[in-house]
Amino acid sequence: MHPYSLALYTILAVGIGAWVYSVLRENVSVVDSLWSLFFLLAAMVFAASAPALSDRGVIVLVLVAIWALRLSLYITSRNFGEEEDYRYRSIRSNNEPGFALKSLYIVFGLQGVLAWLVALPLLPAITADVPLGLLDVMALSLWLVGFVFEAGGDYQLSRFRKDPQNAGRVLDTGFWRFTRHPNYFGDFCIWWAYYLFAVSAGGWWSVASPILMSLLLLKVSGVAMLERTISERRPKYLEYIETTNAFFPGPGRKRAAAVEDMR
Repeated sequence: MHPYSLALYTILAVGIGAWVYSVLRENVSVVDSLWSLFFLLAAMVFAASAPALSDRGVIVLVLVAIWALRLSLYITSRNFGEEEDYRYRSIRSNNEPGFALKSLYIVFGLQGVLAWLVALPLLPAITADVPLGLLDVMALSLWLVGFVFEAGGDYQLSRFRKDPQNAGRVLDTGFWRFTRHPNYFGDFCIWWAYYLFAVSAGGWWSVASPILMSLLLLKVSGVAMLERTISERRPKYLEYIETTNAFFPGPGRKRAAAVEDMR
């Protein structure tokens, strides 16, 4: 069996197991903890299929493991003891009766297939036996930038939320001073870094993967979804929008200039 097909079956098998758990808990938020692990599963399948791992294969496998495990642990600790995320409560209410069964394909199946599609560059990056080159150095540098933004942004937000004095306030310091979504920007960099590794290995044809991830982050489940509702929950976020870049980091804008830009 081709390793890319085997990766899909592995992801879906784990997704089904997580779905059973979610039905027993009546909470599908567990899929958020599973999302990054889908990519690690795919990477492990690809690594197992290679006759021998190249230096690039080892590097990419380690980078995927670091990224996936950190993100999964962070989300798991953040969601521990909490009720089902508001996004999934909305999906649940729109798909009753029978959401328990529908969630198998609406939530777990869909995210599993999306992860499988996005994971495509990992296949050539891990399995191809091509010497390391300048693109790999660029890829590693971009990955490090992305990881610092994603992990650093998550850490700062976690500390901010733990302080009761910040209730109702908006985090606008640290990484959050330069972009309203440092974690999503970091993820964006990380996946384009994986693509650069793939290009260096001859896998230029996997470009649809980082494009798909970019669309998910910007237009579907990331920035767009969050900002549709956050202003209702935190009125001060409107001021934050006027002074801070949405996605790509940049210097803060003065409020007056930002208001003028919006006219």
